[in-house]
Amino acid sequence: MDKYEVLKHCFGHSRFRQGQEELVDAVLSGRDALGIMPTGGGKSLCYQIPALLLGGITIVISPLISLMKDQVAALKNAGISAAYINSSLTAEQLRLVYRRAREGAYKLLYVAPERLETEGFAALMQAVTVSLVAVDEAHCISQWGQDFRPSYRSIPDFVASLPQRPPVTALTATATAEVQQDIVRLLELRDPVRCVTGFDRPNLFFDVQRPKNKMSALLDLLRTRRDKTGIVYCATRAAAERVCRTLCSRGVAAVCYHAGMEDGERRASQDDFQFDRKNVIVATNAFGMGIDKSNVNFVIHYNMPKSLEAYYQEAGRAGRDGEAADCILLYSAGDVETAKFLIQSGGEELGDAEREELRRRDYERLKIMTGYCKTTRCLRGYILDYFGQPHAEECGNCGNCRRTYRLEDITIPAQMILSCVVRVRETLGYYVGKTLIVQTLRGSRDRRLLQLGLDSLSTYGLMRKLSAEKVLAMLDRLEEAGYLRTNAQHFTLEPTAAANGVLFGGEKVTMPVHLEPAAQSGEKKRRRKGAAASAPTTGTEDLFAALKAERTRLAAAEGVPAYVVFSNATLADMAAKAPHTMEDFLEVSGVGEIKAARYGEAFLKAIAAYEEADET
Repeated sequence: MDKYEVLKHCFGHSRFRQGQEELVDAVLSGRDALGIMPTGGGKSLCYQIPALLLGGITIVISPLISLMKDQVAALKNAGISAAYINSSLTAEQLRLVYRRAREGAYKLLYVAPERLETEGFAALMQAVTVSLVAVDEAHCISQWGQDFRPSYRSIPDFVASLPQRPPVTALTATATAEVQQDIVRLLELRDPVRCVTGFDRPNLFFDVQRPKNKMSALLDLLRTRRDKTGIVYCATRAAAERVCRTLCSRGVAAVCYHAGMEDGERRASQDDFQFDRKNVIVATNAFGMGIDKSNVNFVIHYNMPKSLEAYYQEAGRAGRDGEAADCILLYSAGDVETAKFLIQSGGEELGDAEREELRRRDYERLKIMTGYCKTTRCLRGYILDYFGQPHAEECGNCGNCRRTYRLEDITIPAQMILSCVVRVRETLGYYVGKTLIVQTLRGSRDRRLLQLGLDSLSTYGLMRKLSAEKVLAMLDRLEEAGYLRTNAQHFTLEPTAAANGVLFGGEKVTMPVHLEPAAQSGEKKRRRKGAAASAPTTGTEDLFAALKAERTRLAAAEGVPAYVVFSNATLADMAAKAPHTMEDFLEVSGVGEIKAARYGEAFLKAIAAYEEADET
């Protein structure tokens, strides 16, 4: 078979997506490759197809057990021989995998990076022919990426230890230009073919909300998504447990997941979510990197992550099947303090100089992440700017683009704020944070403020009639407009040179003021072209539901997650085409010959039964 036949026969697709064929060709020609493709863009096919066409075995280095299990289950379901090696295997299971690998039973072998340096695995690699090394989540090798894993640094030595160096393919969804350079350098890629297909996910609706009560806001969001599947991310283990307990007490079918849980308990939570026994998982960032569950309808961040890379990767776990999905962040000022604490607590395994440099960069990333939560411009545009991708001024599919604003002249309040920042610096000899500036302007009797003597300033109490939220919003606007900046390391507020234009040059300052809530949630009225490309069209909803029921039955009988049988996108296409013969069934996107032979008869019967019932 050639690459096109493998694509159709094994994976059920008639054509490659953007970037896939370029990377497949690079590997088949013996070239190293670097692929930056958005979540759901089909990165795995870029090494799975070459693996089936090349002799020998392909080694896939993957960071998480959950990802390996998902990938291997899906490959086996498509009739492809694959296995994984990680800490979840018993000694007997590990010996069996080693023996079968030596016998040539597998085309793909997934392995955790920590396993590369073990004696048993090293011996296995000397006994087999490795045709390709694929590094998934390749950004983990960069110290400046959001998920740095020291174990990834052993990959170049592993490749060098092989009897013959195979091509190396590195793949990730989120990597800035700097991290991309790190990947090439640290993995020692040789003149790699580079393919960056873009970072945009048009089917995702982005929104940031600043509720007074996060739990009430979360419950409201889940109440309108009772029949949907989603992830709620929390910044800490304690928060994840607390939120999960509250959701369960309110009747939400939720489970908890974090690294501090016992292995069995954590595995049970993941299985409940993967197999759709529970439709909400409340987790820390320990859950989900590379998670292959395709039918996640929403991702809600209960707390703000530390970086935009981390946020986009976590939010990107929604809508992997191409269906419209929501990515909503619930922001509060306390999230910044939590993130700062987590930054200060990290990097202990590094030397002093490296740790300080890492923290400096982490604070810069946190500043950018905080800016995302406060901006009034297009949220998608903010993300794409960060990754260096051109875009339209408005996307029409984020909370900010759907809101209505009016411009309010805040020149006089801006002068008060800027004057207060300057006066505090003149009095104390150093700048302070936003909280103290707001307290001073509002005439607070806070003990620290009084001890510092800030109640004697001419700006003390000038804005006492305004709420703290309103003053903070004005501070955020001045920062966004470039009149103020936040020191990335100390989080103190400082004026820029542009502030003089407002203080002394008669420059006017305006602030967009939100007039009404976002028109509707992300699953309604998608204005972006293609946003609901995989949703069932009008008139096919009932058939789609019948096909989902049949998929659930088959998945339960085989003991696999429903999306391993077929994705929602495939069921939507199946409902639209309503095939009556096996030949027609093979024309459905995502149906290959292996799956057609396994499931075709059952789905054709389900379609026939639905049509017969519809006629009566």
